[in-house]
Amino acid sequence: MIIFKTLGNKKSSKICFFFLYVISLFVFCINCISCKSINNVKNIPQPIDYDDSKVVQNEIQRINSFMESEPVRALWRAILLGDEEIISRTKENLWNLYTRAVDEKNYYEAIKYLKSLETAGFSSFEKSLSEKKSPEELTKLFLQEVPGLQSDNEKRPKTIADCMEATVTIWVDRGIKVQNGSGYADIVIGSGFFIDRRGYLVTNYHVIDSMVNPKYEGYSRLYIKLLEDSDTKIPAKVIGYDSLLDLALLKVEIEPKFVLELGTSADLKIGDKVSAIGTPIGLEGTLTSGIISSTERKLMTLGNVFQLDAAVNSGNSGGPLIDENLKVQAIVFAGMLQFQGLNFAIPVEYLRQELSLMYNHCEVVHSWIGCYGHTKRNGKQKIGLEIQYVLPGSPAFLSGLKEGDVITSIDGKKVTSLEDFQFICMGYEPETLLSFSYITGYDNDDSAEIKNDNLTEKNGFLYLDKRPEDPGYEIFKTDFVQNGFVPLFGMKMIPSSTLNKNSYTIERVIKGSAADELYFSKFDAVTVRDMKIDMENEYIFVQIYSKRKKKGFLDITMVLSAPFDNPYYF
Repeated sequence: MIIFKTLGNKKSSKICFFFLYVISLFVFCINCISCKSINNVKNIPQPIDYDDSKVVQNEIQRINSFMESEPVRALWRAILLGDEEIISRTKENLWNLYTRAVDEKNYYEAIKYLKSLETAGFSSFEKSLSEKKSPEELTKLFLQEVPGLQSDNEKRPKTIADCMEATVTIWVDRGIKVQNGSGYADIVIGSGFFIDRRGYLVTNYHVIDSMVNPKYEGYSRLYIKLLEDSDTKIPAKVIGYDSLLDLALLKVEIEPKFVLELGTSADLKIGDKVSAIGTPIGLEGTLTSGIISSTERKLMTLGNVFQLDAAVNSGNSGGPLIDENLKVQAIVFAGMLQFQGLNFAIPVEYLRQELSLMYNHCEVVHSWIGCYGHTKRNGKQKIGLEIQYVLPGSPAFLSGLKEGDVITSIDGKKVTSLEDFQFICMGYEPETLLSFSYITGYDNDDSAEIKNDNLTEKNGFLYLDKRPEDPGYEIFKTDFVQNGFVPLFGMKMIPSSTLNKNSYTIERVIKGSAADELYFSKFDAVTVRDMKIDMENEYIFVQIYSKRKKKGFLDITMVLSAPFDNPYYF
């Protein structure tokens, strides 16, 4: 007996975590958790006082220590310090690393260093730039070998049947699984599609998770099966993957008959016709059709996904979603098995952005600046990315960003929404320095119309740090309880008692947050009684006692839950 799995692992369940997060928030009276004091004593990072000579000396030592291991961070911290001699020294160090990377044809690193030097200003190094590659030349060299970015007219499908020939079955053999004393073949089945005549193909990360996940310790072998010869298993290898966007780049040593062309899913609208190709429940070469139901579903940590009504089942994961012009517009990921008919796909723009990173680095590591926030609107108009929480010690914190500031551009590109900011940052490797603009002075409320007359636009530099695996847990470890409630549950609290350090008053509730959905409002009293961390399932559980105005000030004890990650961290 063979057990087929496509969505049974931990990583795949995180794909739909936000949907599950919303429906898993629960309120109930509880007596089984004992009340205890919350340890709220933490060493919270403070802003650097550049007027204190001792602090400045410590910062200079810190910059020197960054010079070799994190040269771009050293440059950024030198700029914040404002010491021209140290800035010049960090620039020279970065320039030397850049020239070495070009000489060694390590264009991936060279682009990062060059972008950071451009942001900071070359000064004396501008004259030497002509001796090396220009930014345009570097980018061209970097992208010339990346699969899927160039059209291949000779291999382009002419019919739907050709598209099906370009789609394969992904077959992951995980050996024998023992249950109830009996052994079963443990097989993971998914779908994939060719994007390059050299044998490169795309699928979902969760399909091949056991091939690269260091937490998986069992047997795992990766193969593909062609539609024309479903009895032959062809060995494949993982070239790169992105667990957050659920994408993976594979390679086999064959030349496919057809190669699918990547489209531009930004042109897709609700109601447009699409078709999904894949291997649902092991049935190779299955075609289903439908329409785009929605283009803005937040079911992953980064970006939005499409919702579609085309029939998609276990095994479709990683297959192409094609339009009427036979171009790939999205990558299917099976859907929610417990909710029949709810099916989703990852827009092809994210794949385009990720291909060069997956091709040049096995694991894609995303960047962040240490914030939580939402799109700022003036009526229906999107005007920027509002910061609603800043993690102490993060790049945003050191750059001076505060709650209420609204980011309007980064690296000269306009930012009107959270999705804009995330998509732009996906194109840069962590440890890159970028310029940015933001507006400060907004009233801290959720009113529909903005009437501020004291808005100020400012410019600065942002360092893209490596995104932690579990941002929510990082906040729990680093910040005070009352501050952490903003990104975790959407409520800002202030201490309300000198006798009970666990008693708070709600100062603000973020519209659309978990706190808002649970009818919390400004001035409600909250007592935090217990906090528990579930490392295995990556959740934080908090037991609180509250009196809510919207619920008639009834006393109630409830448990709130929040995942370690959500789409509003950036």
